[in-house]
Amino acid sequence: MLERPADAMRQYIDAVATFEAHEEAQAEAAQVRGGMYWHKGPASAPDETYLVRTSASGSEKSLGPRSPETEALYKSFQQRKALAEERLAGLKAALAKHKRMNRALRVGRVAPLIVEILNRLAATNLSDHFRVVGTHALYAYESAAGVTFEDDAVATRDIDLLWDVRKRMAFATALKRVDSSMLGVLRKVDPTFRIRNSQTYTAVNKDGFEVDIIRREQVAGDPHPLQLSDDEEDFGVAQAPRAQELLDSPPFSAVIVATNGDIARMNTLDPRAFIRFKQWMSTLPEREALKRRRDALQAKAVEEVLREYLPHLAKD
Repeated sequence: MLERPADAMRQYIDAVATFEAHEEAQAEAAQVRGGMYWHKGPASAPDETYLVRTSASGSEKSLGPRSPETEALYKSFQQRKALAEERLAGLKAALAKHKRMNRALRVGRVAPLIVEILNRLAATNLSDHFRVVGTHALYAYESAAGVTFEDDAVATRDIDLLWDVRKRMAFATALKRVDSSMLGVLRKVDPTFRIRNSQTYTAVNKDGFEVDIIRREQVAGDPHPLQLSDDEEDFGVAQAPRAQELLDSPPFSAVIVATNGDIARMNTLDPRAFIRFKQWMSTLPEREALKRRRDALQAKAVEEVLREYLPHLAKD
């Protein structure tokens, strides 16, 4: 692995600061989505007006008759909404500038499709239900450490998403809010994604890139087999050995950058859990020899990064 050039590292640090500020601004703007308006009272009280709060989905809730309290509430909401929208617009413009700088200084290494998928999951409030596992997690570790892994370590044509079956009800609710299936969410990024007939936990696009969704092995109370929505064309979910261990590991996230300069947050595994898992994978006799060697290489590479660049994470 190599350390990143100083100019690229400075640009990455500045881009991350802006991206994180944008994340905060999005959260603030979400609190004031929808609106408020004054509504005339019923025929029995035609002189009354009531403050009504509207949600982004179109639902409405009365907050009470006009009074000094509701007047103040209305004014405060309008001010907060205007400020949130102004801040969000400014940070969106700043991110666009960082995208150009990222591209000019070759800050990013990740395929743009990966960043688009991660940003789509974030936009639909689904990202908390998945962790990136497997080879693509290396991009989070190298970003956090300011290094670049050898191409042999990160070469892959698929991304593995670990889904927590224990949170399936919350996940279903989040999907319903966006009126979509999980495959539908992916198709917002690339409409050519299709579920493989022979492997329903895998979606593949026209370029042969695959998205795999895995879960822990079934325990008491877990439904199986399981689809991610009621849509017959949606993902099934594959059981994966030792996936429970990965779910139980501490979370880790880092901001990653695509080759086109786009930015996203990747939620993945604690590096120590990744090392243990890859070391175990490298010992499986039924696994292909080439994959076992790559597993060992990845474990060794992350172990070195942890020791040399992320020592605070190496402590138990």
